[in-house]
Amino acid sequence: MKIAFLHYHLKPGGVTTVIKQQIAAVKDDCEILVISGETPEDDFHFKTAVIPEIGYDQLGMTRETPKKTAQKILTAISDLWPAGCDILHVHNPLLAKNLLFLDILSALSQNNIRLLLQIHDFAEDGRPGVYYADALYPSNCHFCVINSRDLNILLKSGLQSPGLHLLPNMVTPFQIEPEKQPGMNFVLYPVRAIRRKNIGEAILLSLFFRNHETLAITRAPNSPYDWKHYTFWKRFSAENKLSVLFEASNIYAFTDLVKYAKSMITTSISEGFGFSYLEPWTAGQMVSGRCIPDICFDFTQKGMLLDHLYHKIDIPLDAIDLDLFYKKWKSCILDNALQFGVFFSNDEISRAYEIMTAGHHIDFAILDESFQKQVMIKILSDKNFKDQVIRLNPFLSSLLGTMDNKETIRHNRFIVETEFSQAAYRNQLLSAWQKVIHTPVNHWIDKQILAKEFLTLENFSLLKWVNEHV
Repeated sequence: MKIAFLHYHLKPGGVTTVIKQQIAAVKDDCEILVISGETPEDDFHFKTAVIPEIGYDQLGMTRETPKKTAQKILTAISDLWPAGCDILHVHNPLLAKNLLFLDILSALSQNNIRLLLQIHDFAEDGRPGVYYADALYPSNCHFCVINSRDLNILLKSGLQSPGLHLLPNMVTPFQIEPEKQPGMNFVLYPVRAIRRKNIGEAILLSLFFRNHETLAITRAPNSPYDWKHYTFWKRFSAENKLSVLFEASNIYAFTDLVKYAKSMITTSISEGFGFSYLEPWTAGQMVSGRCIPDICFDFTQKGMLLDHLYHKIDIPLDAIDLDLFYKKWKSCILDNALQFGVFFSNDEISRAYEIMTAGHHIDFAILDESFQKQVMIKILSDKNFKDQVIRLNPFLSSLLGTMDNKETIRHNRFIVETEFSQAAYRNQLLSAWQKVIHTPVNHWIDKQILAKEFLTLENFSLLKWVNEHV
């Protein structure tokens, strides 16, 4: 097969890593071309064509018309393969990083090129700033997604199963074995500390560590928006003399952090694929923390043992300013729904709030940083309150107690290294491509349904959704 990949750029990061893995998996089976909006980094050793018009929008940039850009893409393909390619595999096209991108894809489809659109992220999943508000998504082409949650949502939103494929990411095992190291008494959260990684909850967990472990968080965020919330937690930890090491990767090599950690945790509330639930096992490390059920479902279906993860941390409502919280929460829902053209009635919002606060408790991850801070100050200052939180969440008293469960580690490591291996990935990728070639489709996405599927009010978190008006 002749496969052309298309992406806005080839900078180091998640999507570029996936493209490299896909090429490595099929390089003996297919001829490959990668089309990018930017010149790749020096370590990208694959045949590429650079077309600036498909890159991210930039201030003052002058672009060709979508038809002309589509023609440049077709020319790049025909220069290598005069008869054309079998498939144009496009990565992450539903984020409005380039406002002409969907029109470019439309022009390509009119030239009878077979498109496979791989969705890693949805604007509807907490990112209204990159939403194509005034454009329809591509129709009558194949899509693939990286988890079954997204597959089921797209099926509800109008796509049909013959043209929708599940393609979980592959996992590259760590070539590391854990070791004891004197003086290295820490629990590792290996993450870039963006807001949806729920850094406040990781700090909350550290208040319940039993053996004076330090919480080590590996990397700082990049964006000014995330940086503001990150520095909030750095300041809070310093003011309260908490045992938290920020930007640990600036002090220690990442491999040493993984090797010497007592255990690893995740407190993220939103994941596209969920590497944090898979990679630690390949280094012989236990991973504890928060379960995201619709992400972890794919892993437990393959046999992984994740029952030790918790689903929520119940906090008594009287620990926060409840009136202010409700005002911010409702306003955040309405602001975000408006950006997606979705309407929620007051009754729908009220019912969701009643469900969310049943038993006079609320999940810590629903709260934003200001309310999470209120909770932690009360835990630090009031032993009775801390004991109450433990009674509501008994796992907090033994959070790291399973870190030496060698049988669970061995079992999960085997599942990850077989089910998410390069060989398994190659078979899934080639199978999807065969279906794209041989199965015509006639379907499209209902954007209203898609947005409502992601805007679930019963677990609507102020950490995930931006509210600029309160």
